[in-house]
Amino acid sequence: MVLARRGMACTSHPLASLAAVESLRGGGNAIDAAVAATALLGVVEPFSTGIGGDCFMLVWSARERRLFGLNGSGRAPRRATVEALRAAGHTTMPMLGMASVTVPGAVDAWACALERFGKRSLAEALAPAIAYASEGFPATEVVSAQWAFGAGLLQTPGGKEAFAPPRLGAVTRLPELAHSLRQIAEGGPEILYRGALAERIIAFSDAHGGLLEAADLADHASTWVAPIATTYRGYTVHEIPPNGQGLAVLLALNILEQFDVGAESDPAVATHLRIEAVKLAYADRDRYLADPEIAPVPVEALLAQSYARGRAQTIRRDAAAVEVGPGAPLAGTDTVYLTTADAEGNVVSCINSLFFPFGSGMVVDGTGIALQNRAFGFSLDPRHPNCIGPGKRPFHTIIPAMICRDGRPVVSFGVMGGNVQAQAQVQVVSRLLDHGANIQEALDAPRFHYLDGRRVAVEGTFGPGVRQALTALGHEVQDEAAALPYGGFGGGQGIMIDPMTGAFWGGSDERKDGSAIGF
Repeated sequence: MVLARRGMACTSHPLASLAAVESLRGGGNAIDAAVAATALLGVVEPFSTGIGGDCFMLVWSARERRLFGLNGSGRAPRRATVEALRAAGHTTMPMLGMASVTVPGAVDAWACALERFGKRSLAEALAPAIAYASEGFPATEVVSAQWAFGAGLLQTPGGKEAFAPPRLGAVTRLPELAHSLRQIAEGGPEILYRGALAERIIAFSDAHGGLLEAADLADHASTWVAPIATTYRGYTVHEIPPNGQGLAVLLALNILEQFDVGAESDPAVATHLRIEAVKLAYADRDRYLADPEIAPVPVEALLAQSYARGRAQTIRRDAAAVEVGPGAPLAGTDTVYLTTADAEGNVVSCINSLFFPFGSGMVVDGTGIALQNRAFGFSLDPRHPNCIGPGKRPFHTIIPAMICRDGRPVVSFGVMGGNVQAQAQVQVVSRLLDHGANIQEALDAPRFHYLDGRRVAVEGTFGPGVRQALTALGHEVQDEAAALPYGGFGGGQGIMIDPMTGAFWGGSDERKDGSAIGF
């Protein structure tokens, strides 16, 4: 871990962590630092995040002594209907191309967060990103490998030229992206949603058979939301409410709390119980999660302890469930995560994403803006609450988290990696609260990735004994490669706050290039 007293930033890239700390040292607060780091990650990890993606935040305001949620996810175009997609020949939601694009929400979210809680302007926050995009940065190990993979999903000649994958150590410049960031710094979000960049996005969409219209961009707005939460071992775990999958984390924790996981001497049994809890939570996630503005999600009923007890009773300690379905409560892939904290007591848990590497694979000509493919998260089944529809927000994988005790934040963390995010969060929380791990230990601990049915991929660091024991329990244990198309085993960042001294304990997942930096 990295320990510091006045400020801390943990991100998936050292340059982003440094930019955040420089913002803090220059008089900015945790919100300013988070936006600076997020924008820079869109430069140094452009396949994961950027202007064309979405952003979710949890913000602990020291002044108000309260946690706020910000949903910066974009909506489906007005013309996005089941009929329109079927008429275009789609029988399922397309993974790539303009039909998979939703309105990019990140820039508006950055501006909203700064306006409400920041000390610095958007232009100041974007300055490091503009500098590195213009002047260049060396490609790091994990980034260069993931960039090379993601480049294979780029769909247009302009995109392939703008984001040609760099070799390890190559100094990389992104002049088109630098120009777009500079325009936003000078003109604000208006440029992206109603100005020159909006015009280029719509023209590009029209040229490639997309559904976006000018009004889709012009009408976009982020939403301040009340976080949802549950208690686990006496701590309160907070998540962004649907349309994000944070609900699945809370469902799994409620189920897992019915077992004394910390007392299990056999790591295979503890892992089995976590897998089965996740399996049940994901069944509910896939059945109920949708945009609550369009299709009500029974959050309160799903998070009831009585519901968790009923779901937990279906778990067998001696055997893996073959198939699980959703319960019936009574009504009542690429991403960046970062967290920052400052001496005033502000804490930010932030995640920004294009979804797949380079999102839809569509890069708006001359802008360096890769458009996300979040519409892939919709269903084409009219009976499903997450069916695509005009102005609807899709099922979202990105989920920042925060753990509080006695009304104060004690851990701000998140794990990037598509489908694995919710189940990886469950594993991190369990390591922290069931086994007393510190944040670095919890992030580095071996992970599983539940796939479907009885299939579960496990990291080699579990060791052969755990793999064999899980197989004996009926799990179909897969090797690490099986998890890669679904987000692998993720990569997380986190800050623990010492309740006695207020010092920051920073952790950065060994699965990424990132670092924790404090002062």
